[in-house]
Amino acid sequence: MCGICGIVGQADELLIKNMLARVAHRGPDDEGVYVAETSAQDRVGLGHRRLSIIDLSPAGHEPMADASGRVWLTFNGEIYNFKEIRARLERLGHSFRSETDAEVIMYAYLEWGREFLSRLNGMFAFALWDSRDESLLLARDRLGIKPLYYADTPAGFAFASEIKSLLAIPGFERAIDSAALDQFMTFLWVPDPKTAFRGVYKLPPGHYLIYRDGRAEVHEYWDLKFDEDRSLSEDEWTQILREQIARSVRAQMISDVPLGAFLSGGIDSSAIVALMSSAATHKVTTYTFGFTREDLRYDILEDDVKYARVVGEKFETDYHEEFLHPQVMELLPKLVYHMDEPVADPAVITSYLICRAARERLTVLLSGMGGDEVFAGYPRHLAVKLAEAYNLVPSFIARPMVAALPGARPGRFTALFRNTKKLARSAALPARERYLGFGTYFTESEKLKLYAGDFKSITEEADAYNEHRKYFDRVKDEDFINQMLYVDLKTFLPCLNLTYTDKTSMASSMEVRVPLLDHELIELAARIPARLKLKGLTRKYILKRAAEAWLPREIVHRKKAGFSAPVRAWLVRDLNDMVEDLLSKQNIEKRGYFDYRSVRQLIDENTSGREDNGLKVFQLLTLELWHRAFIDGEAGTNSPQTDSATPTRIAHQKN
Repeated sequence: MCGICGIVGQADELLIKNMLARVAHRGPDDEGVYVAETSAQDRVGLGHRRLSIIDLSPAGHEPMADASGRVWLTFNGEIYNFKEIRARLERLGHSFRSETDAEVIMYAYLEWGREFLSRLNGMFAFALWDSRDESLLLARDRLGIKPLYYADTPAGFAFASEIKSLLAIPGFERAIDSAALDQFMTFLWVPDPKTAFRGVYKLPPGHYLIYRDGRAEVHEYWDLKFDEDRSLSEDEWTQILREQIARSVRAQMISDVPLGAFLSGGIDSSAIVALMSSAATHKVTTYTFGFTREDLRYDILEDDVKYARVVGEKFETDYHEEFLHPQVMELLPKLVYHMDEPVADPAVITSYLICRAARERLTVLLSGMGGDEVFAGYPRHLAVKLAEAYNLVPSFIARPMVAALPGARPGRFTALFRNTKKLARSAALPARERYLGFGTYFTESEKLKLYAGDFKSITEEADAYNEHRKYFDRVKDEDFINQMLYVDLKTFLPCLNLTYTDKTSMASSMEVRVPLLDHELIELAARIPARLKLKGLTRKYILKRAAEAWLPREIVHRKKAGFSAPVRAWLVRDLNDMVEDLLSKQNIEKRGYFDYRSVRQLIDENTSGREDNGLKVFQLLTLELWHRAFIDGEAGTNSPQTDSATPTRIAHQKN
């Protein structure tokens, strides 16, 4: 893993180094800069910060050039099939000076042109400068595992792994995109290709960009096609899936540095640990986390730790367990900085803490992320079915029952009550709108009440769901289960889950790999009939069938526990003073986005327990911290230290 950046225009070595300094955490092992004149009397500059994973020798230094000096590359990621591609290139007459996957990218481009992207199996974001036609090629992997941002700036066309590198360019305007902010208020995050910054864009997953002669053109090179194969039996699909998952895990175990796994005790991470253990020649190092009972007072979650212990013991892993009790008031501003954009999912905190803890022994961590998006594992996937049953209940019975449910007070059924209210809010809508409603935090009517002044006027015509609708239209003729999974893969997965995984792991100089998002596995899953993904009320049905060959039944068929953090307890305890300070009447009115009375009502209802507004209050708090750091302040000029945020370790640890 690495940090990359560059400019075509008025690049110079000092500017590129300043951009790299903002992402030093992404690559602590090496730094490189390439600057050259162009025929238009401009200068192109490429920068690279290296976290050494494959070929630790100086031969892996980047930016890297081919033997002729025609192309220069700065690369972030891993190409898992690079040895196979290299062997073919060698048969075609190419010679290599290193053992890196980066060098393979250059010669694959020289041999096959842009078509070579379809040959890559991996996670990547890279920039390749071709001096022959003076073109810049930017490319991002199919699922969006690695990020890549770009913008027109006072210094020229610029790109980077993180937005804070772009903010290091003198004269760059720090301004909010109002439509993107409306999307953030809807989802807790901003869908591609927008960002919260006006004029800064994300290259969408499965796309490449060509910049030449002052013009940028974006092209899609990969898209997921559903082609259900009903000729195979359930047992046949189960065996085929087992074999593909095993291949994906083995392929992603390649590393020249210590590698282990995140073990939550859920089916996805447990299956990966099982397959790693069968393929490894030594004990697999695993990391498990938990929160204290007091922190979980308002979030009654399934006890992940007890299940993780079962898996750790069965496969005799080098098992490490962390009970996290972070100084969240100190930690939150630092993570807002590392995220670049406002992202109000509490999982950001958890992800960082576990990566930080694992970094003491490991450099590479395998994660089970992706299983829910690929095999229909989220509550909202099931809720679409449950809504049909809910709609059969007469409204004069259903509505009073739902209205009487408790709000945020602690109890065993808190999560059930929250989700039931959300289901009731969206159940009567058409299927597509129902799905969108399940993923909404501030509804349109709630935003109308919350927004103030000019911001309300600016966003009146905004459609927060425009990207989601676009993707629904692409697959409108598919089974609705597959429609939901497709939209998840294009929006929720890359824009939230993979974004915070990349940013929080890189903040710890840690590489996280996601075998369940191997594109060959994704394409295989698209051929599996939708009825085998969500069968009856069983989510991830076919994946559970496959995992029965590797895992105990108590792991395969356990209750799902979400990956999050106990933000509700933190808001009424650790973060209470911060909420009162940052969301004060003076601050809210100074921003001009929101009506203070509405904000105050949200806070009071949440604190008293009348309503569960925890994520909404956390969303407003995150936005204010982000605004102070990136719009008002100097974020991007220096990186805050995160060492002091190392989690406190208490209770059980087993080696």
